[in-house]
Amino acid sequence: MQAILSWQLLFAALVTGSIYVLVALGLNLVYGTMRLLNVAHGDMVMIGAYVSYWLFTLSGLSPLLSMLIAAALTAALGALAYVGLFRRLLANRQLVQRLEGNSLLLFFGISIVIQNLASLAFDSTPRAYQYLDRVVAIGNLGITENRLAALIVTGILSLVIVLFLRFHIYGLAIKALMQHREAATVVGIDVERVQILSFCIGFGVAGLAGALLSMMEQITPFMGFPFTIAAFVVVILGGLGNLLGGMAAGLLLGILETYGVALTSPSLRSVLIYGVFILVLLVRPQGLLGGKRVVR
Repeated sequence: MQAILSWQLLFAALVTGSIYVLVALGLNLVYGTMRLLNVAHGDMVMIGAYVSYWLFTLSGLSPLLSMLIAAALTAALGALAYVGLFRRLLANRQLVQRLEGNSLLLFFGISIVIQNLASLAFDSTPRAYQYLDRVVAIGNLGITENRLAALIVTGILSLVIVLFLRFHIYGLAIKALMQHREAATVVGIDVERVQILSFCIGFGVAGLAGALLSMMEQITPFMGFPFTIAAFVVVILGGLGNLLGGMAAGLLLGILETYGVALTSPSLRSVLIYGVFILVLLVRPQGLLGGKRVVR
């Protein structure tokens, strides 16, 4: 019981939750603006992790710097995916009627391709590196520097995104598109530009989360799927299209997972996540923090 009530466990829960916040934010952004179900989202986390791994291994570049390169690369992949695959899907009135189902199949295919290309390029052997792994004592709390750095970076980035959505003209345009697509078009918002921006931010944030994750965990070509599932759970918890609710839900899931594993067993991690997912869908389908459905 003393271990359960320790600051150590709370800190671990906050770090896990903060990573979920970033991953789910990108997923929620793409779904909220375009209703696209991105089941390849976790693969952007994997790509970001490999970018930081190789840059650190080959050149010694700090992950706290290479995370910017990882974010830029995955953002570019998002722009490429939008222009090459989803622009036509969103513009076609007949295809848009089956938008969610079509996007699910497209992203599923993208996910399989990315995973297998990564497996061919890097093989499936787990990889890891040591960076900022020194333990820092703060009172009775012992934390590694890399986890502290990850928590600080995710906190700053989350604040920047909140401010961007609240005060920047493009942030306000994204929120308007989430609330009502047709009305946003009527008032002169450049929907095309906002959509590609949402893709770039969503994919870029996932890549940055992967770079931070690479400092703390082993990486493999197939590591992305659990993060895709966790992101969907967070989006359901926070409410579809509710970005602030998703941030709160990410921290909540991190706490539920960390304390649940501590009380049971690490082998039950997936059971806990899926259990929360199913329970919320049964009890409150609009999400624990979600309000009314967004009008499209």
